[in-house]
Amino acid sequence: MTMSKNSQAWATPPINWTTTGFFIITNLAVLTVVPWYGFSYGFSGVEWLMAGLFWTLNGVGITAGYHRLWSHRSYKAHPALRWFLLFVGSMALQNSVLIWASRHRYHHRHTDDNERDPYSAKRGVWFSHMGWMVRDWPSSDLDFSNIQDLTNDPMLQWQHKHYWKIVWATNLGLPLLAGIIFGDIIGMLLLAGLLRLVVNHHTTFFINSLAHFIGKQPYSDATTAKDSTLMASITWGEGYHNFHHSFQNDYRNGVRWWHIDVGKWFISVCNWLGLAYDLKRVPGFKVRRAQLQMLFKKAEASIETSPLSQRWREHLESEYEAFSNTVRDWQHLQMQRMNAAGMNLRDRFADSVLRTRLKELEYSLRQQRKRLRLLLQETAMQQRASAT
Repeated sequence: MTMSKNSQAWATPPINWTTTGFFIITNLAVLTVVPWYGFSYGFSGVEWLMAGLFWTLNGVGITAGYHRLWSHRSYKAHPALRWFLLFVGSMALQNSVLIWASRHRYHHRHTDDNERDPYSAKRGVWFSHMGWMVRDWPSSDLDFSNIQDLTNDPMLQWQHKHYWKIVWATNLGLPLLAGIIFGDIIGMLLLAGLLRLVVNHHTTFFINSLAHFIGKQPYSDATTAKDSTLMASITWGEGYHNFHHSFQNDYRNGVRWWHIDVGKWFISVCNWLGLAYDLKRVPGFKVRRAQLQMLFKKAEASIETSPLSQRWREHLESEYEAFSNTVRDWQHLQMQRMNAAGMNLRDRFADSVLRTRLKELEYSLRQQRKRLRLLLQETAMQQRASAT
């Protein structure tokens, strides 16, 4: 999919009326029919409970299943968990795993590239939220060459083949069954069926759109992806998007224990139950290294406008030299560990020394991060003082 700026990727393609019509009808119905029925007949607590339950299951299916399990292979799952995530993810009505994962991998490979990123944020909030789906943009053309590890999976082949049967069974069948059991079919279909589906769509779409516009970039500014606690709280933890784009194979998006990340918590519980295993985690040193690199960029930019630029530049250069030495030592120790593992050495004492040294280097980065933050604060104070 190599195209020039003047190619058809930049022309306005025809509207996909099937998708557009579906979005128009479902969203209008949520804004009109659902509140009308609620005011006229009311919704029971059970209906709200079922809507919340289905919404949660759909969110987990997309976040822990479609995204972290299949798109990024950030952990492995027992067949029982895989089947569960496949069905509740299908209920979210966001296409089969093969289609979803393929487009998502292209998004990561070509982030912010308007011609090759299926939902590039550089084309605006509307485009990255829904606009990319309502027209047949060339960047969304299907190409499964990037998911050969998935196309050979019999379970995913089965879902892809029978996708629409699963969609009807879960989106109509489950709310209908719940309505029959609890005595209000229409109310259950409207709340646990329609409203749940539309809300789930937008919470997922926010990851493609607002998560690239709202928040901070503590790990990298190479893409538009941002970290935001607000966005994380409404997207099952996917709002820590700057971390995810920096370390996409990590099963976590919220790297700190207090970060709101439902996907991380769900996978961790499944790991405790023996249903998830081989969870991938980026080393803490790499996370702190990325944070420090961003702080160095901010400090450099701040010093350029500081009246004491020479003095602060000397501090910065000293800190950067220490940072470079720490990174070099860490890489050397990692190489030692790899060599020892390759030779099947079982020197527990030597391995303990290496692990201790690695922890010391990580602590060194943590302390340096504090010093850099202090440096930025002092520079900002000097700038304010000179301005007055």
